[in-house]
Amino acid sequence: MLPQALSDVIETLGHLPGVGARTAERYAYFLLKNNPKISEEMALALDNLHTGVKSCPITFALIDQNQELSEFYTDPKRDRSTILIVEEPLDIYAIEQTKEFHGTYHVLGGAISPIDGITIDELHVKELLDRIEQDQVVEVIVATNPSVEGESTALLLQKILHEQYPEVKVTRLARGLPLGVDLSYADQITLSAALENRTNL
Repeated sequence: MLPQALSDVIETLGHLPGVGARTAERYAYFLLKNNPKISEEMALALDNLHTGVKSCPITFALIDQNQELSEFYTDPKRDRSTILIVEEPLDIYAIEQTKEFHGTYHVLGGAISPIDGITIDELHVKELLDRIEQDQVVEVIVATNPSVEGESTALLLQKILHEQYPEVKVTRLARGLPLGVDLSYADQITLSAALENRTNL
């Protein structure tokens, strides 16, 4: 039988996505046999995670606790009249690595998923509509993931935006992103091409 402390670490690591029982065991044993400082630094970083990170109240991008707004919004070099919509905060960094986009972002906080009980009302759509009015937005780029949920969300956003702001140009990232792959896993060449060749909805 494994020592309780080691067993607890294995069980905790097993909660991470993509980490099975064997992988959790390897990670736990790595931490046990290496310098305790690694475990201490990891524990401290995890302890600060929830108190050190918050969401920007306008873009819903992740920011430091002591920040008021995201730099993706406050940077004067950013074009506030163009908003690129993503599902999750980490999708922003995938787009940023292409160095092709200079507008602002808006994080929905997920995608419509009837199976999971996620409706349009649970996403940051109202805040998006407020931004369109406030920042005099001329283009909205929908960059939801190329999944069934992402496509459903994109279609509903298209309908809402065309109805409420018919003068705003609504585009979608061009095809080329493989189905079933999250933005954060796409390579920069594919993302650059998709961003450059976006099409009207």
